[in-house]
Amino acid sequence: MAVTEPAPVAPPAAHEGILRRQALRESAARTYARSLPIVPVRARGMTIEGADGRRYLDCLSGAGTLALGHNHPVVLEAIRKVIDSGAPLHVLDLATPVKDAFTTELFATLPRQFADNARIQFCGPAGTDAVEAAFKLVRAATGRSELLAFTGAYHGMTAGALAASGGAPDVRVTRLPFPQDYRCPFGEGGERGADIAARWTESLLDDPKGGVPAPAGMILEPVQGEGGVNPAPDGWLRRMREITKSRSIPLIADEVQTGVGRTGTFWAVEHSGIVPDVMVLSKAIGGSLPLAVIVYRSELDVWQPGAHAGTFRGNQLAMAAGAATLAHVRENGLAERAATLGARMLASLRALSADHPSIGDVRGRGLMIGIELVDPEAAPLARTAGNASPPPAPALAAAVQQECLLRGLIVELGGRHDAVVRLLPPLTLTDEQATAVVDRLADALRAAERSPYRRAAAGPTR
Repeated sequence: MAVTEPAPVAPPAAHEGILRRQALRESAARTYARSLPIVPVRARGMTIEGADGRRYLDCLSGAGTLALGHNHPVVLEAIRKVIDSGAPLHVLDLATPVKDAFTTELFATLPRQFADNARIQFCGPAGTDAVEAAFKLVRAATGRSELLAFTGAYHGMTAGALAASGGAPDVRVTRLPFPQDYRCPFGEGGERGADIAARWTESLLDDPKGGVPAPAGMILEPVQGEGGVNPAPDGWLRRMREITKSRSIPLIADEVQTGVGRTGTFWAVEHSGIVPDVMVLSKAIGGSLPLAVIVYRSELDVWQPGAHAGTFRGNQLAMAAGAATLAHVRENGLAERAATLGARMLASLRALSADHPSIGDVRGRGLMIGIELVDPEAAPLARTAGNASPPPAPALAAAVQQECLLRGLIVELGGRHDAVVRLLPPLTLTDEQATAVVDRLADALRAAERSPYRRAAAGPTR
């Protein structure tokens, strides 16, 4: 393997200049750059080095894209092999050896009952493009237009995906309650709350006066990521599969962030044992490069040629990097490793709550972890108002994120009020790195609780 020359480290003035020019020239819609004012110049595994020479442990991983961390050797080797071969890098949807190898490896990782009768559609480069393709597919297959989605969902930033995420009005999307223990919409939590949510769905679909026409499909995340790291109960997922199957409603599983070992199984639907009709895949399947596909039951394959296209659906470098990533995760048992290490981190983080009443809840699955921060001083008021949980503390969460950055730890925020500190470390995380993440986060929380942000931490009471 060729030796890569180290990236140049910019002097402090240049580092500040880059950030200043970004603020002046990039749009007001930029997101991560606002809360993470760093200038990455090199990265390896879980470590990022900024232009100012500072090093960070990256628990964002490209929003879950980097299953193997930054610049993993097997990924770099796969990319170099394609480049050195002289193969075309842009081929639209033509067949190539690289594409064939990727598809073969992907199908080898899918639940066998699903893969044996599946078709694949290569979409545009982002997960939201694949979500749109899934919507188009089920609408064509059923002849219906209405969609079912869930509160707290996130499926992308295009118009249809935003509508399913609750971010844009769309009369063709009906939003259903998503079960969660800590802030159950029915005030129950646990199996009882999940059962009520399932019964609500059944009632709405079967009520001739419910105002919900027969839907083209239902889309759900096995673990809501941006919504605050809310794992769907396995029993509830099985109920959703039964409900949709008995009513001939295609079930779409959005595995854009949960896939490729992230939650402790290769695909998150495997926890519950369900087999969806459509799977939406992106992020980690491209091995850090843009790639998005949908895989679906062959009976749904009613499209006419050209019914769904996209110029950049033939990204050969992403397919090579993706095939290498999928194989490495599968051959090295990294999904199982994520389950073990994730459980250990969850236990350590939950232990912190004894000394930190601002930790309202710690939840997750595998290496997809969320810590919801609350204002403990508002707990009596919350109980008086009939709320089981204290109000979320978004200002405190933002302070924790900044204190983490000062300690060389990159974390993300999520949840309905941005009060959930999210951890998405690479599956190559070591025991020592896992301990360092928990220790730095705990130290950051202590510092944030003492900061001026503390008094402004409370968000609106639900």
